Amino acid sequence: EVAALFGLHRLHSAAESLTGTMLALRLASRMTARRASSRRLSVPSVMKAAVVREPGAADALKVESDFPVPDIAAGQVLVKNAFAGINFIDTYHRSGLYARDLPFVGGQEGGGEVVAVGSDVKDVKVGDKVAYSVFGSYAEYTAVPAAKCLPVPDDVPMDVAVSCVVQGLTAHYLTSDAHAQLIQPGEWMLVHGVGGGTCQWAAQMAKIRGYKVIGTCAKGKGDIGKATGVDELILYDEAPGTAYEDYESVDGLAKVLEITDGAGCKAVIDGIGKATLDMSLGSLAQRGIFVSFGNASGAVPAYPPLRHIAKSSFMCRPKLLDYTRNREELLYRSNEIMGWLQSGQLKVSVDTSFPLDQAAEGHKYLESGASTGKVLYRID
Repeated sequence: EVAALFGLHRLHSAAESLTGTMLALRLASRMTARRASSRRLSVPSVMKAAVVREPGAADALKVESDFPVPDIAAGQVLVKNAFAGINFIDTYHRSGLYARDLPFVGGQEGGGEVVAVGSDVKDVKVGDKVAYSVFGSYAEYTAVPAAKCLPVPDDVPMDVAVSCVVQGLTAHYLTSDAHAQLIQPGEWMLVHGVGGGTCQWAAQMAKIRGYKVIGTCAKGKGDIGKATGVDELILYDEAPGTAYEDYESVDGLAKVLEITDGAGCKAVIDGIGKATLDMSLGSLAQRGIFVSFGNASGAVPAYPPLRHIAKSSFMCRPKLLDYTRNREELLYRSNEIMGWLQSGQLKVSVDTSFPLDQAAEGHKYLESGASTGKVLYRID
């Protein structure tokens, strides 16, 4: 009888153990499902995107409604875009000036809501509002490395946040680091094209950093140029059909030298390119630096280094990637910009937004020079 009772006890123990194991497995399965659902919202398999299959003029940018939604790898998140920024570098990619593998989804700036999170992502979650700069933003969805996601404060509208990514970060590094500290607060900086785009930001940031600023812009954008807070503004005639001013309509170099009592500027920020090369070099002070970052009027042609000997000046041709080398540097720039936006020190002008279906029209508008602020795509 004792043996029988002992055997019965063992059977009861085994049954209890099996029941406990099954309950644990069910609980683990439910927890796994909950974790999975918290890391992904419902996402379709195809999406609307503006695609370049052959380089060319603005009409080479074609809107497709059945482009595959990108998969996310470890360390990435999927962002459902609300806005995408339109930048001059996008037109260089579309035209083939800067070669890309074909086909490609245009754009490299966007923002919206995180709808899926890959493995190994710890500091970004589903539902977060983020902005970013990676290729492929002219689309309903973009796969973004979590390390590239910029948190968007609740009191910063998404269109403003997206506006600050490429142009804002570019203006930040141009006015904080690209000049290699060859300019100090209280010294003169020349900023071309303050009537719109990146240099509308750069002029304001230069003033925040304590530089004296000479801005240039077209007469039709004079009010916008003045609103940046520049100390002096040189106005040029319009150059119809272009994204820049008629830099031969006024002797800008003479005005710069007059303003600076012949000394020139310790830094020149130039996104115009070919049309302003001579003025930019001539405007430099002794041991000043020419920072050339754009090609609105055409690429800067090669020139002899001996042109710098007169004032022992410097030249730099930087790019954003080299000034956002890691997440710490990216967040340092982004957080400072967001703080300026929140405090009201920095004003962002969103010129207009085009629906993504009008992708080609957005590029045409930017290239026409008509914009007075940031140009975006709305992605509904």
